[in-house]
Parts: sequence; structure tokens; C-alpha cells
Amino acid sequence: MHISRADGGSYTDNLIGTLLAIFGNVLVSISLSVQKYSHVKLTGTKDLRVFYHTKTWWSGFVLLCLGEGANFVSYAFAPIALITTLNAVSILTSSILGLIFLREKLKPRDFSKRYGLSFLGYILTIGGTYLFVAFGPNSHEKLRAENIVRHLIGWPVLLFLLLEIITFSLLLYFYKHRHANYLVIILMLAALLSSVTVIAVKAVSGMLVLTIEGTMQLDYPIFSVMFVCMVASVVCQAGFLSQACKLYDPSVIAGVNYILSTVFAVVAGAVFYVEFKNEDVLHICMFLLGSAFCFLGVFLITKNRKRTKTFEPYVTMDMVTGIPTIHDKGLFVQPDTNGAFSYGALVNNDGVSPATLPVHRKRPPVDST
Repeated sequence: MHISRADGGSYTDNLIGTLLAIFGNVLVSISLSVQKYSHVKLTGTKDLRVFYHTKTWWSGFVLLCLGEGANFVSYAFAPIALITTLNAVSILTSSILGLIFLREKLKPRDFSKRYGLSFLGYILTIGGTYLFVAFGPNSHEKLRAENIVRHLIGWPVLLFLLLEIITFSLLLYFYKHRHANYLVIILMLAALLSSVTVIAVKAVSGMLVLTIEGTMQLDYPIFSVMFVCMVASVVCQAGFLSQACKLYDPSVIAGVNYILSTVFAVVAGAVFYVEFKNEDVLHICMFLLGSAFCFLGVFLITKNRKRTKTFEPYVTMDMVTGIPTIHDKGLFVQPDTNGAFSYGALVNNDGVSPATLPVHRKRPPVDST
């Protein structure tokens, strides 16, 4: 009988960490939708600072802080393998919020054609989440400074870090010097950094919780080392994701990044914190099956998102009729009869209707002379 499976405290910790992660991911999705709504509502405003004076934007910001805080604390209670895989909840929630805010009136047949894959993805993601939470790793240890140092200097961790450094260096060489701007390479770089991030986040979060409970851990050098690694890896990871967003469709990035980051994070947790040490084959297989369901579900959800077409309009004036014409790469589109056109339409997780910008039809003054 495995001690980790018989320990009621471990189940309690897992439950707390899982609930915090789910709560945090849902809050993050809601906050981003609220902030996006605030931005689109004020589309066309020249002064960007006006966003920071709206209650909607600040409400989203507060929800974002609460969600990220819940995610951060969850690492102190549950294994990395559980918390990182639960990021699928964020993608699931964002997609559902998008459907709610779009408010499209479609016939059942048309609705099933357009969103059938998304609903299949929802089912797979929910089912996979249940499987990997129920059969995921349940081993815990107090993350004291000496325990973290002991893990860090172990030969499996040193070998793992060496392989990561070599892989990261090779990918970075091809990306920077060979201009290999492939999506997989960019997201592999981000995923390698994310594995370092989750190791550091779990260490920092665990030591902070112990300090709050009364066992001071903040004066150990390893805390400062892990904190610096956490901040640096997050900043660098954000840089690579930003570059990917400039080159590829964000919906594709969301799915691929989730899969790669989760795989590397689970491996990092298994090597550094030995999270699967006391698990039997059945639990490991069921956890992997649940993760595979989540991967497939997220892939279907993000695959069903519409690609936003690039639209760069410019306006010319018909000198005969005085009617403005909206052009797009040589083609022209007459404005609607209501004197407005839709620009920046958002779909899925953007969760709002297209912003409407006015088109002025005032005739140019005619020189009587």
C-alpha cells in the first residue's frame, strides 16, 4: 500500500490546490474577457489612457490579480502535474464566454455545424480533467529550503537541466541565426522556459506558505535564487510568446503552447519533485489518458476558432457624389446604409460584438466660383 495514497492530508492538499487552480483559471478567463470588452467599447478613442479610467477595465484587472494569485498559491498544495494540466480550464472557459457574448442567432443545424467541434472539445476536456485529477499524483512533501536544495543537487535534476540547456541553446541558435521562425521552435523555447518557471513557482509558493504558517524560509539563499529564476523565466517566456503572436494565428498558438508547456511541466515535476515516485502503473496510465483527452479537447476548441482576416481600410472621397468609399488592398466596400461599418470584429473568447465606427458622408464644399 502506498503511503501517499493513504494519507488523508495529501488528499486535502490536492483538493485545495485543484480548487484554487480551477478558480484561478476561471477568474483569469473572465478578467480577460472583461478587459477586452472595455477596450472594444472604447474603440476609436485617441487617448489610450481613457481605458484606465473605466470601472470595467479595473474590474477586469482586479479579477486578473485574484486569478493569478489563486494559481500561484495552488502550486504550494498540489503537484505540478495537476496544476499545469488544469490550464485547459482557462481555454474551455474562454471559449464558452465567447459563445455567450457573441449571442449569435443560428438554426440548430447551422449551430451544430459551426460549433460541433467545440462542444466535442468541451466534453473531452471535462472528461480528461476528471481523469487526471482523480488519478493524478498524490505525493506531497513540505517544501522547506533544505528539501529544495537536496532536489536541486541530485543527479537526475542536474542531468535534466543540462539536457534542457543544450536543447534550448540549439533551438535558440536556429531561431536567431538561421531565422527558423517556425511555430514549433518558438513554442518549444517558451515551453522549456515554462518548465523552469513551474519548478521555481512551486518552490517560492511552498516556502511562502510555510513562512506564513510560522516556519521562516525567506532568509535562505535558495528562496532568492528561485525567485529570480521565476521572474526571469516568465519575462523571457512572455517575449517568445509575443513573437509567436506576431507571426501566427493566436488560436493555433493557444492550443500548441498548452500541449507543449504541459508536457514539459509534467516532466519537470516528475524529475525535480519526484511526483510520480509512489504511483502505480494504473494511476499513471489513467493520468496520461486524461491528459491526452485534454490535449485533444483543447486542439478541437482552438481549431474551431475563426481566423481574423487582416483588414487595413483607407477612405477616399468620390468627388462626384461626395460619398466616402472604404478600400481594402485595392478592393472597395461601400459603407452600410446606416452610415457605419464593422471593424475589429472579435470572435470566440473575445466575447463582445464588433465595434461600430461612424462613416461620415458629409459632401465636400463646392466652390461657387
